[in-house]
Amino acid sequence: MKRIHLGFLATMAFSAAAVLAQTTASTPSTSTPVTGQSIEQRKDNQQQRIGNGMENGSLTAGESRHLENQEKNLNKEEHIMRSEDGGKLTKADKAALNGQQNHLSKEIYQDKHNAAVQPKTNNEVNTRDRLQQERIGQGVKNGSLTAGEAANLERKEAGLNREEHNDRVANGGRLTPGEKAHINHQQNNLSRQIYNKKHNGRRQR
Repeated sequence: MKRIHLGFLATMAFSAAAVLAQTTASTPSTSTPVTGQSIEQRKDNQQQRIGNGMENGSLTAGESRHLENQEKNLNKEEHIMRSEDGGKLTKADKAALNGQQNHLSKEIYQDKHNAAVQPKTNNEVNTRDRLQQERIGQGVKNGSLTAGEAANLERKEAGLNREEHNDRVANGGRLTPGEKAHINHQQNNLSRQIYNKKHNGRRQR
C-alpha cells in the first residue's frame, strides 16, 4: 500500500512539473530579449545584412547611405561611452546601444523589403552602378570599409543615380553619348575612391 501511495505522489509531481513547463513555454516573456550576441557581434551582423542588400540590389544607394550614417553615429556613441568608463560599457550603455540596434535592425528589414530597389542591369551604365554597389557591399561585409566610408561612397552613388535619372527624363528615357561619357567618367573616379578606401588600412570596428 505504501508503494502504491508513493508511486501516485511521484506521478502527480511529474504531471505538475510538465504543466508548469508547458505554461512557462507558452507565456511570452516580458523581459528584454536576450540576443546572445555582444555589441560588436551585433554591429557585424547589421553590416553583413546591409552589405547583402547592397550586393543583391534590395537596398538603393540612398537607403544604404541612410543606414550607414546611423551605424556610424552608433559607433561614435559607443566610443564616447567607452571613453567615459575606462574602455568598458556599463549595463545601461549596453541596454541603450541594443535598443538603438533593434531600431536599426527593423529599418534594415523594411528597406530591404520595400518596393525601392536598384535599377535593372539592362544597360551599360546601370551594370556599372550594380558592380560598384557590389564592391561597396563586399567592403561593408568584410570590414574593409567603415560605416562612415560606406555612407560617403553611397552618397556619391545616389547623386550619380539622380543625375542619370534626370538625364533620361530630359531625353525620353535615353542617355546621349555625351551624358554616358560624363557618367562613366564620374564612375571611374568613384571606382578609384572605392579601391582607395578599401585599402587604406582603416577597418570597421
